[in-house]
Parts: sequence; structure tokens; C-alpha cells
Amino acid sequence: MNPTKRLLSSIRLANSFYSTQLTRTNQVIITHLHPFLHTKLFFSSNPQQTLDLLLSENWSNNLEQQLLNSRSIFSHESVVYVLKKLSKDPQKASSFFNWVVGKLGFEPSSSIYSLMLRVYANKDSIKQFWVMVHRMKEEGFFVDDQAYLLIVRDFQKLNMVNEVSVFTKFYNAMVKDNDVVKAVLEVVIDSDWGNGVEERLKRIDFGVKLSDDFVLRVLKGLRTYPFKALAFFRWVSENFGFEHNAVTYNGILRVLGREESIQEFWNVFGEMKTNGYEMDLDTYFKITRLFQKRKMLNEAVELYERMMDSPYAPSGQDCGVLLRTIAGSSSPDLDLVFRVVNTFESKGNSLSKNVYDGIHRSLTSVGQFEEAEKIVLAMKDAGYEPDNITYSQLIFGLCKARKLEEAAKVIDVMEQNACVPDVKTWTILIHGHCSANEVDKAVILLADMISKGCEADADLLDVLTNVFLGKNQTIDAYQLLTEMVKSVGMKPWQATYKNLIQKLLSEKKFDESLELLRLMRKNDYPPFSEAFVGHVSKYGSVDDALEFLKALSFKQSPAVSAYQNMFQRLFDEGRELEAKDLLFKCPPHVRKHKSISSIFGSVQ
Repeated sequence: MNPTKRLLSSIRLANSFYSTQLTRTNQVIITHLHPFLHTKLFFSSNPQQTLDLLLSENWSNNLEQQLLNSRSIFSHESVVYVLKKLSKDPQKASSFFNWVVGKLGFEPSSSIYSLMLRVYANKDSIKQFWVMVHRMKEEGFFVDDQAYLLIVRDFQKLNMVNEVSVFTKFYNAMVKDNDVVKAVLEVVIDSDWGNGVEERLKRIDFGVKLSDDFVLRVLKGLRTYPFKALAFFRWVSENFGFEHNAVTYNGILRVLGREESIQEFWNVFGEMKTNGYEMDLDTYFKITRLFQKRKMLNEAVELYERMMDSPYAPSGQDCGVLLRTIAGSSSPDLDLVFRVVNTFESKGNSLSKNVYDGIHRSLTSVGQFEEAEKIVLAMKDAGYEPDNITYSQLIFGLCKARKLEEAAKVIDVMEQNACVPDVKTWTILIHGHCSANEVDKAVILLADMISKGCEADADLLDVLTNVFLGKNQTIDAYQLLTEMVKSVGMKPWQATYKNLIQKLLSEKKFDESLELLRLMRKNDYPPFSEAFVGHVSKYGSVDDALEFLKALSFKQSPAVSAYQNMFQRLFDEGRELEAKDLLFKCPPHVRKHKSISSIFGSVQ
């Protein structure tokens, strides 16, 4: 047993997380026996070997022949696995897809087409993207919801605005269900299953043959009705002799992967495995993200264990993501952490930096600092030096345990070890002091950070500003923000400005809020006028109105619409005299404008 495994084992024993008998239902028990005792052969060339072959050289006739000679089995699951792994190499992913479909006759499903669209969603592959979209539309396939959202997000990041608009139109057209799908959904959704539903379904003309895509469309339409989706899934098999495969099994699992139907999820998962099919990697990512988002961490870990025991095991990076999610919970369950690490190690993997970080973060979060230090030593022995991530996790745990002095000393330790604290590390330390109501110390730390050459960012300023506001120290928040803007040239978030302005106006601090409005304009933010209009129309003087209008623009006067809005609100508040005084002091072009004249004429 290597030192890291020995250390992890001692920590597990010290915390009594593993009992002598494990009774968890459907659990895959992982031990540190000789690896060959747990090897399972799936086919002559596993998907990772196929991927390695694809990555070994450029696409060519010779590579195609090697793929044929390898006798690889290109099932739905293996094609998804390869395409997911090639997603950062659109050219090779495209060559593989065209080869496996065009030359081997592989029939892709809507989910695989959707995956290819995500591969092509970039400026360099945009022509292939549109060719694939038209092909899908012509052949009656559709883009799944998550793929659509991810593609739109990628287009927006690349500022491909026109592509977003056009693709959205195609998406809406492709997801529009045909008449048979609509009829099925109306029957199934309208009543509880068993209440004449099956008889009504039998009266629907389904055509000659049910396809995988048809079943997927119905399941997609029933995604908010998991039990009805499962009933339909069973019904098409029993009444039409439809033989479910990897495509439809993965489709129903995506629907069942939620709290209320989790037992059905595991039952179908087991049935799928019994029938010789596997969860594909894309389905795994979708479901594990959902589990992690909904804090279903036990389920996320069990799914990870099962996937690691399949030919389509997640990567070390995915292991790190899961550990980070577990560690990020309010009270991390170390049992789950060690189950993930144990499973990862049992497959012959060495712990990577992000896996060490996941273990370390969990230990520091629950206050087990001695064990966390041992993990750091093991990490160093493995060749990974502590960095800002490592130290930030320690600072977070110490602050959470209210060991603020020790947390502050970590900065000194970092500097002694030639690790310069970055703004995120400082932010965690300062936020930890704020959470402990040590605001004065937090401000001192901010000054210390700046004096050491680390520039504060808008995130840190927002944290401190909100702390001051929470303690009703509005002027302190104002002074901090203005000092940071004027002295160090910081650009606060627009939301920070708005939040502070609203608080100042609620306390009748008009001059200070107006100064923030001027700073917003200098930071190129649009004017935040509505809060000022409401305040001035109720409580302000004519001079306040003029000062506000002047601050709206760098020009001599703002747009006429700004004056129009102010006049209308003054009249709404019954302040006609103030409105007339303001009109008298306005520039001539404003007084003579027809929209302004119409307001005053309507109240005569």
C-alpha cells in the first residue's frame, strides 16, 4: 500500500466512516485487491483503446483500416464516448462521425446529432454546423433541450448573434412534435395511467413502425411526468413488441433521474445493464450535473461508482468536479469523499492535484485540520506543491471554524513558501472576517492586500459593501466605494452601485447618491435614473432635480425624455408648482419641446 492510500485509510478509520458490514442497497463494493481480479472484458477493443488509436495520428485511409482491423464495436454508447472525448477537436470528430455513419452504416440518434452540433458550434466549423442542422431537419430529428442551451451559450460567448437567432428558429421548428406524438402526449398527460389511457393509446394510428426517435420525442414531452414516461416506456414494449436499446434506455434514464423517481431510475439502470446496454457518457454528465445541482450527493456518488465500473468511465477531471461539489456542501460527508477516491484509485488511477484538492477541501471544511495537513504532505510527496487553491481552502476552513488569527497567518506562510496570495485568496480571508462580524479587521486586511500590490476586484468590493449595508453603516460603504474608485481606479459592479444608491436614497442622502451616479457614468454604465426620479419627485427640491438631470449626461443637458419623465412624476405626486419652477429653469429647447408642452397643457 503506497503512503497516500495508507494515509487515507487511517483517516477513514479515525472517523469511523466504514463499518465492517456495508448494507447500502445496490452498492458496488470496491476493495484494494489485485486489479486483475476485478477486470471485466466487454469487447475486443475497449472504447479508450479506440480513442487512443484515433488520437495517435491524423485521419487517413490507413487510420480507417486500423480501426477496421481493431474489430471495435461501434455501439451508441461507444460512439457517444468517442465524440465526447473528441469534442475539442471538431475536425477529427467530424471525420470519425462521417466514417462511422457513411462507411459502417451506423444510425445516429437525435442525441448523437445534438452532440455533433455542440462540437460544430464555433466559428471555424459553422458551415458544418448548418449542414448538420439541415440534415437533422430533413430526416426528422430534433435537438435536445440542454444541447440547445449550451450551443446558444457558446454562440453568445463568441458574439455570434445572428447564429443564435437563426438556430433558435430551427430549434423551435425541429422540436415541434408531429401529430402522432401530440396525440400520444395529450392522452398520457390528460389522465392518470390506467384510467383508460392504454385503450385510448391503442386507438391511435402509430404508422408502420415505431422508431427510437419517436420514443425519444414522447419521453421528452413527458420529462416533467417521470412516472407517466416510464409507463409509456413499458407500454410500447409490451404492446408493440418494441425492443428498447441503448438510445431509449438512456432517454428514459434522463427523465427518471430526479428525487421523486430515483428508485425507478436505479431499477431501469439495472435492467439496462442486464440487457447488455450501458449509460452513455453524455447521459452521465447530464444526470450527474442534475444530481449535484439538487444536492443529491449520495445518488451522484453511487452513479459515479457504477460508471467507473463500465467501459465508459469518467475522467480524473470529472472525479475532481464531484469531490469539489461534495466539499462545497455546508457540512461535507467524508464518507462520500472517500468512496469517490476509493473508486478512482481502484481503477489504477493515481491521485491528481484536483483530487487531492477535493479531499483537502472536505477535511478543512469540517475542521479536521491535522488530517488536512497530512493530505498536503502526501500531495507534496506526489510532486504537487501547495498553491493558492490549497491555501485558500485552508483559510476558508479556519474562518468557518472562527479561527481568524490562524487564517490570517496563512498569508505569511504562503509568502514564506514563495506562493503569492491572489485576489481570490484575499477575498476568502476578508469575507471570512466579515462573516464573523469582524468588519474593522476585514478593512485592515483590504488595506494590507493593496499595500502588497494585489489589486482588489469588484467581487471583493461588493462583499465589503454588502457587509456594511447589512450593519446599517451606509456611509461607511459609500466612503469605501468612492475611495476604491478614486484612489485605485476600481470599477465596481453595476449592481453594487445600484444597491448602494437605493440604500442612500432611502436614508435621504441625496448628495452622496448623486456622486455615485456620476461615478457610474465615468465607469460607462447606463444612468440609473428610476430611483432618483422617484425620490426627487416626492422629496427633492427644484435644485435637486436640476442637479440630477445634469448628472445624467456628460453633455450640457440630457435627452428631452429625461425631463419629460421628471415632469410627469412631479405632476403624479401633485407637485405642480415645483414642476413649473423646474420648467422655468430648463434650457429653451426643452421648454419649447412639444412633448413637454403637452404635459403642461394636459393639466391646465
